[in-house]
Amino acid sequence: MSVTITFLGGADTVTGSKYLVTHDRRRLLVDCGMFQGVKQLRLRNWSPLPVVPGQIDAVVLTHAHLDHSGYLPLLVREGFSGKAYATPATRDLCKILLPDSGYLQEEDAAFANRHGFSKHAPAQPLYTRNDAVASLRHIKATAFGRTVSPMPGWRITFQEAGHILGAASVLLEVAGRRILFSGDLGRSDDLIMNPPANAPMADTVLIESTYGDREHPHDTLLDELGPLLKSVATRGGVAVVPVFAVGRAQALLHAIALLKNRRDIPRSLPVFLDSPMAVHSTRLFDQHPGLHRLTEKQSQALTRGATMVASTDESKALARRHGPMVILSASGMATGGRVLHHLAHYLGDHRNMVILTGFQAPGTRGASLAAGADTIRIHGRDVPVQAEVAQLQAASAHADARQLIAWLRTMPQAPGQVYVVHGERTASDELRKRIKHELGWRAVVPEHGSTWPT
Repeated sequence: MSVTITFLGGADTVTGSKYLVTHDRRRLLVDCGMFQGVKQLRLRNWSPLPVVPGQIDAVVLTHAHLDHSGYLPLLVREGFSGKAYATPATRDLCKILLPDSGYLQEEDAAFANRHGFSKHAPAQPLYTRNDAVASLRHIKATAFGRTVSPMPGWRITFQEAGHILGAASVLLEVAGRRILFSGDLGRSDDLIMNPPANAPMADTVLIESTYGDREHPHDTLLDELGPLLKSVATRGGVAVVPVFAVGRAQALLHAIALLKNRRDIPRSLPVFLDSPMAVHSTRLFDQHPGLHRLTEKQSQALTRGATMVASTDESKALARRHGPMVILSASGMATGGRVLHHLAHYLGDHRNMVILTGFQAPGTRGASLAAGADTIRIHGRDVPVQAEVAQLQAASAHADARQLIAWLRTMPQAPGQVYVVHGERTASDELRKRIKHELGWRAVVPEHGSTWPT
């Protein structure tokens, strides 16, 4: 029997990654991500999968970001009973991210019900914190480079992908076929993460294309960030920096520490990390020293160089402080979490600044801010945008188009087929054309819900 892949997410979009591999009535789901961004995509989270969760034999997680892992609690609640294979660092991050995701969904639903701005009565979370905690028991940690068998005749091997702690590319071997899932590939010149390992030989490759239609600027993160923070400090403003709790938060903390050491920004500039999830994730860098570029001293400095904001009361107290100061807070696209309260409080003052730190998916508040919106809607009301909005180009944790092609070139021989995934349609199609023109390989952009051979 043939081996097929059904694209249940991460196709036509940069979110919701789910790739169902089927062979001889066995099913393996590579990534189990939530859809984020525009409402049309978010609604897919509430629609039943075309496969019964109880009929999925195993799950493999490339990394812990919610667009790759955040659907797992719902999958388990709906009947999945197998193992979810992940690297040890991904397991540790999921212990932080998934319960937090459930908690935030419960909080958002409760807030909507209290203030009556939900169209649903009552508003319900997609899943709860308890659902997320229950799903953690299914995660089985597997080290980089070790080959394991999730079911008879199926073999998976993780290799480093850079990007964030524990992120992996996955080589799946089944029925004589070798299928390589890139996962989210990091940059070879990342400020804190190791570069991706070379790609192994494979018959079929699924490659991400978040930045498939562009290349990163030559300026470094320090080059971009330094002048912005110096400017907001000089005018006594507040810089609100929406960050992904895993990866981006730590890179920004390290960059700020380097800028202070170089005296490019005032050493006295207060910095707050207002995200319990980001605080806990930052501490994991000490526990996984081989997976990043930081020295022991630099890793420890991540938590010492900023005030770690834990409680809700401490977060609210920031609104009573005067600038200058920097607030790093999740989420990175301003889709939820504490950063929304900071945006609602600080957007109306021209002395303040919002610093966007990476790709902003269409439909998110971050994308609206990047596009120059005069107002953004937060908790049921329109908030005027008077603050300066800046978008960093060098902060991305994703490989750009040139680096993606360079990674593919490391393969010992050409694969028979490349599927370009995890990107907006334009980005995916541009990368497809580069693969065809520069490498001479067969490449297609699969549609959401389609099934293709390997």
